[in-house]
Amino acid sequence: MQLGVAGRGDDSGLASRLAWVAALRLGMLVLLLIAVGSLYLRGALLRYPFSLRIVFATLGGAFALAAAYAVVLRRGRNLSTLAYTQIVLDQLTWTVVVWVTGGVTSGATSFYGLSCLVGAILVGLPGAIFASATGLALYTALCASLYFGWLRQPHDQASAAYASEVSDVVYSLLVNSLGVVVVALLAGYLAERLRITGGALALATRRAVDAERLAVLGRIAAGLAHEIRNPLGSIRGSTELLRESSELCGEDKHLCEIIHREASRLNHLVDDMMNLAKPRAPHPESVDVGALAREVVLLATHAERGSDVAVVYEGPEGVVRARCDGAQMRQVLWNLVRNALQASPHGAQVEVRVERTAKEVVLAVDDHGPGIAPEGRDRIFDPFFTTRSHGAGIGLAVVRRVMDDHASVGARLEVVSAAEGGASFRVTLRGSEAGSSIRPPRHGG
Repeated sequence: MQLGVAGRGDDSGLASRLAWVAALRLGMLVLLLIAVGSLYLRGALLRYPFSLRIVFATLGGAFALAAAYAVVLRRGRNLSTLAYTQIVLDQLTWTVVVWVTGGVTSGATSFYGLSCLVGAILVGLPGAIFASATGLALYTALCASLYFGWLRQPHDQASAAYASEVSDVVYSLLVNSLGVVVVALLAGYLAERLRITGGALALATRRAVDAERLAVLGRIAAGLAHEIRNPLGSIRGSTELLRESSELCGEDKHLCEIIHREASRLNHLVDDMMNLAKPRAPHPESVDVGALAREVVLLATHAERGSDVAVVYEGPEGVVRARCDGAQMRQVLWNLVRNALQASPHGAQVEVRVERTAKEVVLAVDDHGPGIAPEGRDRIFDPFFTTRSHGAGIGLAVVRRVMDDHASVGARLEVVSAAEGGASFRVTLRGSEAGSSIRPPRHGG
């Protein structure tokens, strides 16, 4: 099954990665100060040569920018822009360090690859590619500037440390560029694999937790279904007899209607619990889903909200065949329509649409309710998750479970915003060639 829910983001994860990278950057800057002072500048700390002043100014600016990063990170806004800004400024910092430590032949060019790793950690493959492109552009500009005399080497550095021959410049440029590109691609690939694996692991963990909860629910449902359904049947039968009595006043009949409606709701809840806890393997065949949809619409007009929310069918009146398990697909449509009825305000309308293409059939249920809140987009199909005060969070979980089982026959489930507000649930099925007529199931849902 493929779930299409727009508006997803991972700002919380990016914020955490930015915080870790900021801490590592501060440690790196401290180590760089020590390394440059003791190795590249040969301990000339007392004389403060020109090169050392440049390095101190550059790294001091980097420390100041780290404080600015912390302020922006604390606000939690524009985190993606902050990540790319850090990459650019880091590459600028390394370019200055390369300039004062040998130019084209400087060993500090390896820091460009370090920024590619940071970009991969923060943004993934796009961040690694952006870091490599920025670093190579700055390094190439530095090489050209030094070779053509647009930029002079620091006057306190030995001329022998800076390449002057075109062959040396081109060789260093090619070797370092190749190294940066390889590091960027490798880091980006590993970051993408880690992201995919981490997402799959999180999904598997959540599915394992759901399976454990469903196992408990199955044991409870199996034990209580018989005990609950028998009293419910008695309650519904008794209220039916009471409603036919001529001695009841209008208020008494209204109370009987409430009892009957709530007993029906409890019966639906027991059905959903049983369907979710003890799934049945689907048996796909050629089903007239058009007739199935029209039957669900007819059934919905007699539901508890059939009087104040209109349910209409839009689509072909003839036969529309698709490959699916008819009984389970009827349950999917019925649960989606029930969900739409519960989400719709008084006087609204729910549309059940059937659309046929060359190879696929789409069953859509549109409502005009409040829509799906951003915080609930990723959880609407989770068992026991609901945004309504009287909901149990089982109906849509049954829908997802059935669609998961139908994924092997090309079925998909998508959730989008409806054209006139509300939500639109779209079930896409593989079309079926005309053959022997198979009627949709007529038993209760």
